[in-house]
Amino acid sequence: MTFFSLATFPITSKKVFLRVDYNIFLSKREPKDNYKIKQTIPTINFLLQKNCKIILATHLGRPNGKRVPELTTKKLIPILKKTFPRVPINALSDCIGKDVTSAILKGKQKSLFLLENLRFYKEEEENNNYFARELATLADVYVNDAFGTLHRAHASVEAITHFLPSIPGFLVQHEVNELARALEKSRQSIWIIGGAKIDKVDFFHTALQKAKYILVGGALAFPFLRAKGIPIGMSRIDAASINSAKKILKHKNASKIILPVDFHVAEKMTPNTPSLYVDYNQIQPHQIGLDLGPKTIARFKQYLRQADTIVWNGTLGYAEWAKFATATKEIGRFLGTLTATTIVGGGETSEAMHTFHLADKLTHVSTGGGAALDFLAGKKLPGLTALHNNYQHYKKKIHSQKSVI
Repeated sequence: MTFFSLATFPITSKKVFLRVDYNIFLSKREPKDNYKIKQTIPTINFLLQKNCKIILATHLGRPNGKRVPELTTKKLIPILKKTFPRVPINALSDCIGKDVTSAILKGKQKSLFLLENLRFYKEEEENNNYFARELATLADVYVNDAFGTLHRAHASVEAITHFLPSIPGFLVQHEVNELARALEKSRQSIWIIGGAKIDKVDFFHTALQKAKYILVGGALAFPFLRAKGIPIGMSRIDAASINSAKKILKHKNASKIILPVDFHVAEKMTPNTPSLYVDYNQIQPHQIGLDLGPKTIARFKQYLRQADTIVWNGTLGYAEWAKFATATKEIGRFLGTLTATTIVGGGETSEAMHTFHLADKLTHVSTGGGAALDFLAGKKLPGLTALHNNYQHYKKKIHSQKSVI
């Protein structure tokens, strides 16, 4: 695919609609200094240097088309002020309308204008053209630096590109380049798939085609064990997951799948509950598997030593609690010692690598969960396709031949 290049696009002094992914709320719905914001700093600084007015647009949570005070983007202002202390930051009370347009027109160059939560409008997730056109009237140029949203055909991701020259930001460029490079250069890849959901069937089938081995951890391991007739106690599972696991295990390359041989189990799901290690076939009816055991961690390391490329999606235990974060932390630390290319994707896994201060030791930690999965699975990303189609449409109107990547 071919896109316009932000570095060479004639963007000086323009009003730029910058789609970012600042969806960083925690369970308490309080934002924290998050790597997603830090990863957009190069694009924002570049636009500020180009004397642009930057219209920041993001979604937060799932308000389902309603105004939910707890999900207002105004909660992002303290973080933005800390990140850009010398830049005027304007928090707007809406994301479309005359008041928004007026505030941007009256505002200074080299300023940030933070729109209200895009998902306060149901039209955002409906990919509504009218809503997208209203967003587009705020700006001269559209830049998408929200890699984590590229798998969504939403108004601020796909439809808006029908109305403005559209460019990938530096973060999107970097994500696409790193993920594509990992897929192209690998000959001995090993994929680690964890987390709690088995809604990654396409990802599994891609892994079964491309990987030498697939190491399965987290709650995702339990549907596979149940599919093999092995008791899993009270560990998290549902009937649909077992059926999906059975289908995957029928694949001609299913022998590539490596399952855990022991678990860290407890009787309750609490942070400091009494716990013990048991073999995979010794989980009792009253026990819950919350992390991988030491035998599995050691076994996984033996496999990982063989890889030239490692793709990891999904934590290997209940990593939110320190007691059950051992496997995720140990495998992350081990990957940092290898010469292999290491690609980590998925919101919780990426967050864990930053929390454990391991991200800098890995080749690439993606800001995208579903987007990274879909890209690695070979699926088309609506947001990325839209940027390519926009280039095809506008290339004759943009005179600079240097504005292409």
